[in-house]
Amino acid sequence: MKICIVGAGAIGGMIGVRLAQAGHDVSFIARGPHLKAIRESGLRLIMEGERYLAKGVHATDNLAEIPEQDVVFLALKAHQIAPIADDLSAMLGPDTTLVTLQNGIPWWYFQKLGGKYEGQIVNTVDPDGAIAKSIDPDRIVGCIAYPAAEIAEPGVIRHIEGVRFPVGEIDGTETERVTTIANALVDAGFKSPVLPDIRSEIWLKLWGNLTFNPISSMTHATLEDICQYPLTRELAANMMGEAQTIGEKLGAGFRVPLQKRIEGAEKVGKHKTSMLQDVEAGRPMEIDGMLGVVVELGEMTETPTPTLKALYACASLLNKTIQDEQIRIRGEKLA
Repeated sequence: MKICIVGAGAIGGMIGVRLAQAGHDVSFIARGPHLKAIRESGLRLIMEGERYLAKGVHATDNLAEIPEQDVVFLALKAHQIAPIADDLSAMLGPDTTLVTLQNGIPWWYFQKLGGKYEGQIVNTVDPDGAIAKSIDPDRIVGCIAYPAAEIAEPGVIRHIEGVRFPVGEIDGTETERVTTIANALVDAGFKSPVLPDIRSEIWLKLWGNLTFNPISSMTHATLEDICQYPLTRELAANMMGEAQTIGEKLGAGFRVPLQKRIEGAEKVGKHKTSMLQDVEAGRPMEIDGMLGVVVELGEMTETPTPTLKALYACASLLNKTIQDEQIRIRGEKLA
């Protein structure tokens, strides 16, 4: 298949390298030093003791250069989608499937949902519905990225743990295209079950992201640290409890008990969350897509969210400070 990875960062790059190794024609959208390195030496992946290289691939920062694709993996952060939504058109043919990999509640959450909230715009991640207007929901297949990875240096991705990428049609049907995408991911070395309720799986992943990411961004603590320190473990549990109430009001199921979800995060170990990595690098934080959107859904469902709002306020100010002052914040050992 012809596959384009829009956002060849840690997760998108990892998927792209393995799909290229499996024989697919893969193109990458990247930028800066990372793009330069991919063009010069290919994209490298260090994973489970093995080294993989996607060399001679088409890599660019110009979406208009990419011809019509069979599948496009949208591996950008939530706040990065609106600026490029219209530019995707060049690579989208009549049968192109768009696989979304965003953390948090996606812009399409209420499309093809049915019921009371059908068609509702999620303003936090899609102000004025601009993305919904640009992207046909019939193209969309949802995907949740469970693995942890990082860009070790430009052109090099280091896998940390996890290989699971569940996929699902947003209307709950099992189609030939979603099965084809799942099989491609499995052939590339990942676990990719086809789920009949992709939204419940979104909440299960988001359950951790909306708690551990903002807590880590402000405390500079790893997942293990947060879960083992009693006060932050309790804080995470309170945040997750508020979020679970919202998700259940919207029809989502939580197949894993709350405390077991925390234990799962603890087992990841000394891993820095993506939001903490952003703080240390001076990049914009994905705070709206992971937490602000849940606060919005709390208001929509008339659910009190005092703990979520408190963390959202603090993390949002941190995000603003980093961008306004053009700084990065990271710990350094005392001399």
